[in-house]
Amino acid sequence: SNEQLPDLHHHFCVLKLEVHMYASQWFLTLFTAKFPLCMVFHIIDLLLCEGLNIIFHVALALLKTSKEDLLQADFEGALKFFRVQLPKRYRAEENARRLMEQACNIKVPTKKLKKYEKEYQTMRESQLQQEDPMDRYKRENRRLQEASMRLEQENDDLAHELVTSKIALRNDLDQAEDKADVLNKELLLTKQRLVETEEEKRKQEEETAQLKEVFRKQLEKAEYEIKKTTAIIAEYKQICSQLSTRLETQQAASKEELEVVKGKMMACKHCSDIFSKEGALKPVAVSREEPGVDLDDEKDSLKKQLREMELELAQTKLQLVEAKCKIQELEHQRGALMNEIQAAKNSWFSKTLNSIKTATGTQPLQPPLATQPPKEST
Repeated sequence: SNEQLPDLHHHFCVLKLEVHMYASQWFLTLFTAKFPLCMVFHIIDLLLCEGLNIIFHVALALLKTSKEDLLQADFEGALKFFRVQLPKRYRAEENARRLMEQACNIKVPTKKLKKYEKEYQTMRESQLQQEDPMDRYKRENRRLQEASMRLEQENDDLAHELVTSKIALRNDLDQAEDKADVLNKELLLTKQRLVETEEEKRKQEEETAQLKEVFRKQLEKAEYEIKKTTAIIAEYKQICSQLSTRLETQQAASKEELEVVKGKMMACKHCSDIFSKEGALKPVAVSREEPGVDLDDEKDSLKKQLREMELELAQTKLQLVEAKCKIQELEHQRGALMNEIQAAKNSWFSKTLNSIKTATGTQPLQPPLATQPPKEST
């Protein structure tokens, strides 16, 4: 340090601060006692790559970076600086990296180190031979007192850290116990809810199975009703077709018979006056006392037959209208059945979807809605 930092060396000499008072711990523990791990890792890497001399490089770099602070400190302040403030400075990884760069740039010749070592050993031996035992004991006593002061200070720091750590650990333990109690209560509630949910799920599954069976039966019944209604509609359509054909046939036959009667009446000279050339009926009164009673009887018979045919035609038309009304009613019933079946299918699908969502936990449980089976068609 005398060659690299002469002013700092002179200051230490004035304070009677020897190197072993601050650097012995660095060398004995490889800087692991006080300095942060991010810095120690770099030092060990350099030690493995460069050898033991890197320790002197790091020590000189520490002294150079702390030169201004150390020049202003007294003996106790310097020792406290080495023990407390200097390690805190290198907690930041960037500061540790810059220190390592500065340490690598310092040049310490190996030959001079060996020479200093030999000179130190020689000086140490001569001092031991020439030194008065009383002075040596006083110096040793002073060193031991300094070490004792340092150890007491470290002991106080460690005791303070221990008390602080105990208090912090106790607080953490209390918080952990409180949190554990809360978590245990939540766990019990969760287990209870799980049991209730499983029971509700089982009931929902049973109810879903029952609803499926009911809907299946209703669907089968509705399909049977549709088939039955379709068959009835087809039968009524066939009947209506037959009635229409029969009506057309009867109309054609009635027309032919009417033409025959008209021809016979036109052939009769007594009856021909009733009709005009176009066949229109003339309101000519015919006396009952005139001859040709047989013709009147025949005419009455033909009129009666004509009325019967007209009555039958009216009845046939009425049957046709009733058949069409019945067909419309059956069509309406069929539409109603189809709507009921679609509503039942939609309700069944909605219930099934809700059951699936409830089983997977995507929506809250809901009580099943009472569904009414579709009314049977009469």
